[in-house]
Amino acid sequence: MWPRRLAAWPCCARLTTRWRDNDVYGHLNNTVAYEFFDAAINAELIRAGLLDPVSSPVIGLVAETACRYLAPLAYPGEVHLGFGVAELGRSHVIWHLALFGRTDGPPAALGRFVHVMVT
Repeated sequence: MWPRRLAAWPCCARLTTRWRDNDVYGHLNNTVAYEFFDAAINAELIRAGLLDPVSSPVIGLVAETACRYLAPLAYPGEVHLGFGVAELGRSHVIWHLALFGRTDGPPAALGRFVHVMVT
């Protein structure tokens, strides 16, 4: 289940859009949402001491992604990302994520990210 308010998510990140993030229509390109998901999850894992990109014996490979776009986002601006673990298995983690254009507004995109842990 995806919370519809940023404050309801267990983890939050603030990201700044870049000029190159827009597509020719002036919207945040769909691939940028996935970059934001990946960056926020890995930053949180590093912050929590669960991932060292240089020396960790176990790494999380992205096995599946999905994103439902609900409203446009664009440069210039900030994007707020709420995320959390939806399912923790023996060798996988399923993350649910939401992108917000405003901290008090509805989500602009809802995402799913599956990490498979390998040695």
